[in-house]
Amino acid sequence: MIVSINQPAYLPWLGYFDRIYKSDIHVVLDHVQFEKNSMVNRNKILSNGQEVMLTIPLQTKGKFGDLVIKDVDVVQNHPWRKKHFRSITQSYSKSTYKADIFSELQRFYESDDCSLGRVLKANMEFFIRALRIDDTKIVYSSAMNVLGTKSELVLNICKALGARQYISGPFGREYLDEKSFADNAIEIIYHDYQHPEYSQKGKKFIPYLSTLDLLFNEGEHALKILSHDNRRLNHVS
Repeated sequence: MIVSINQPAYLPWLGYFDRIYKSDIHVVLDHVQFEKNSMVNRNKILSNGQEVMLTIPLQTKGKFGDLVIKDVDVVQNHPWRKKHFRSITQSYSKSTYKADIFSELQRFYESDDCSLGRVLKANMEFFIRALRIDDTKIVYSSAMNVLGTKSELVLNICKALGARQYISGPFGREYLDEKSFADNAIEIIYHDYQHPEYSQKGKKFIPYLSTLDLLFNEGEHALKILSHDNRRLNHVS
C-alpha cells in the first residue's frame, strides 16, 4: 500500500499529479490551516510566452489562525471565474487539444461554489478525469479521524490507511521523523520530481506551470509525459 499526502491546490503543477499517479491512495490534506502566499489558491499558465498567475480571491481578512482550508470562503460577487476562464481560453485558443478541454473547464468555472474546499475538490476531479488517473483512490483528510501536526499527522494518516510506503515531497526531509516511520514499518520515499519538456508554444520552454499547459499541448499523451523517466524516488530504510 503506497500512500501520498498533499494539500489541495488550484490548477496544480505536473509533480503534484505524478505523486498521485505513483500512489495507491492519495490523501488531500484539507483540514489543516490555510497558509498565506501558498499555491493552494493560485497557479500559473502561459500566455503569449509569459507566465500569468491566476488567483482565487479569498475572504481571509482578520481570520488568519482560524482558516481551515476546506472552510475558507471564496470572495462572492467577484468575477474571478469569468476572468480565469477568459484568460485560459485566450491563452490556449490555438492549442491542439482545446476542444477536449474547454467544455469541461467551462462547467467547472460556471459553478457557484462559495467554499474553497468545494472549488478545489471539483478542480481535482477535473484533472483526474483529464489525465485519466484511474487506479489511485482519492481520500480527504477532513473525512478521516486523525490527529497530530506535521510528522505525527502524516504518520497517523499512513497508519490509518495501512500504508507500507509513504511518498513524500522533497521538503519532507526537513520535518519527517524518519525513525517513527521505521518503527511502524513504513518506508519513506522522497519524490524528487524531474520536470519533463513537452511541446509548448513559445521560443523557450517554461516549466512549473499548471498541468493545464501540458494538457492543452499534449492531450491524451499528458499522463505518459508527466510520469515518464521521473521515477527518482529516493528510499529511506
